[in-house]
Amino acid sequence: MSSQPSIAISWQEQVADKRKRLQALIPPEWTIPPVPHEQLNVLDVPQTCGLLTDRELEITNTSDVAVLLRKLASAEWSAVEVTTAFSKRAIIAHQAVNCLTEIFINTALQRAAELDAYLKEHGTVMGPLHGLPISLKDQFPIKGLETTMGYAAWIGKVAEHDAVLVQLLLRAGAVLYVRTNVPQTLMWGETHNNVFGRTLNPYNRKLTPGGSSGGESALIAMHGSPLGVGSDIGGSIRVPSHFCGLYGFKPSSHRMPSCGIVNSLDGQESIPTAIGPLTVSFSGVVAFVRGILDLEPWRYCPATIPKPWSQDDYSLRNRDGGKKLCFGIMWDEGSVKPHPPILRALAETKKAVEAAGHKVIEWKSLRHSEYIAIARSIWLSDGSEDYNSCLTTGEPLINSMVPDADPNDIPAFRIPRQPLTAYQLWQLNKERKALRKTHLDRWEATVAVTGTGRPIDALICPVAPYAAVPHGQTRSSIYTVIWNTLDCPGLVIPVTKVDPVVDSKPVREEFWSEEDRVVHDMYDPEIYKGVPVGVQIIGPTLQEEVVLGAGKVVDAALRSI
Repeated sequence: MSSQPSIAISWQEQVADKRKRLQALIPPEWTIPPVPHEQLNVLDVPQTCGLLTDRELEITNTSDVAVLLRKLASAEWSAVEVTTAFSKRAIIAHQAVNCLTEIFINTALQRAAELDAYLKEHGTVMGPLHGLPISLKDQFPIKGLETTMGYAAWIGKVAEHDAVLVQLLLRAGAVLYVRTNVPQTLMWGETHNNVFGRTLNPYNRKLTPGGSSGGESALIAMHGSPLGVGSDIGGSIRVPSHFCGLYGFKPSSHRMPSCGIVNSLDGQESIPTAIGPLTVSFSGVVAFVRGILDLEPWRYCPATIPKPWSQDDYSLRNRDGGKKLCFGIMWDEGSVKPHPPILRALAETKKAVEAAGHKVIEWKSLRHSEYIAIARSIWLSDGSEDYNSCLTTGEPLINSMVPDADPNDIPAFRIPRQPLTAYQLWQLNKERKALRKTHLDRWEATVAVTGTGRPIDALICPVAPYAAVPHGQTRSSIYTVIWNTLDCPGLVIPVTKVDPVVDSKPVREEFWSEEDRVVHDMYDPEIYKGVPVGVQIIGPTLQEEVVLGAGKVVDAALRSI
């Protein structure tokens, strides 16, 4: 029997088909009229579109994950109604900001019904995240679903197994229902790819929600999800959280299980990816981290450090119970001065922490440019072979996040380099090791000035030199990459919003660097008006619980003023 010759399908046709299939997964009764193009802030669309009931609005407007979990555990709210409410709101959010890549609501509702039946039969929850809808960045494979990670060549690649984190979330009782958009290659502080297009910031759709977990941040900011899971190799959890007014947490790189995820630069272990949550509340961060650690993820992922959750560290037991802490504060990293609202957020945080009875001392930047240079050299050490290996269908590499950019316009930090030899890479690892030791010694030396008999308990610093920027305007993520190079855990806490009256543009005649001048010139208070501003809380490697304990103190101080 003769076979018909196969007909090659272009990558554009594959993309069109994928988008069509995604659209078909949206229930017709959940579609809303197109949001007017001139409407920039779309945070109120779920409230005003008329699709959600009063009960669904009450559920999805709940801004404390601990409250959601309590009401699910008591059966005051069923898992089915909570899942339905967040699913509808996620679909609304997608129609406003283009944040979703996979939708599997029917499976989620079936799962929710099973959880309700379990609670009714056993009188107890299945796990610590019982009934909580959790969204996932498009890096976490789920059996039977595609995971494209923004690459046309990956369309049609169906997962045969769940990622370990997915398995553990299900064991914890979570309900998985959507996955969210990422930038092509992941290595961007914005979110755009050739498969799903660009994700927008719901505070102002002319601005980016950040990246690479920008689909998550946009969705959660619109309360289409109470908690999502992202990844962070250079700021990809923290920058989107900062841009969208969320809590976000990057643990040390091997604290959460990474087995089974798809990734860029997969196999690069010098500065590994960290997995963590983005969420509407501080309680969501703790619920996720503790929930996963209590399931002993190191038994399922050999790269995960076998370190159980420490309640003593979280309660700051060895730090006087958190009654009298000493924080360092880093106003800048020495080469790019933050915009006025960033400095104001730091000042407000310092004032609040001091008003709560704690001490804050200055932390000057030291050799941070070396951290950035090492990280960049490591990430580009393959000569772009990883990126090119994922572009096998003719899809072009995106060289700029600027809308309608000239494909030949390549930012300096994205220009390909010659691949390094193994020996050259080893030298970078040696430099990084030496820098980490220098940083640790400097941290420990603060014991001489804290007045507590301990080094500083945590460091308060910017997440970025700016709030959410117009599409295509993000620069190198210097304020977050520092801590990836050092493998320090970092928590983002929302503090304020840009106020043009207060945050006026200063006049500067001298600049610290060319990048400093560019970032200064970017600032226009009216463009940034009303967008969120956060701060970053940093601690030593593998002291996640201490960072969260100190972060709880900072968050409580901020909420009390």
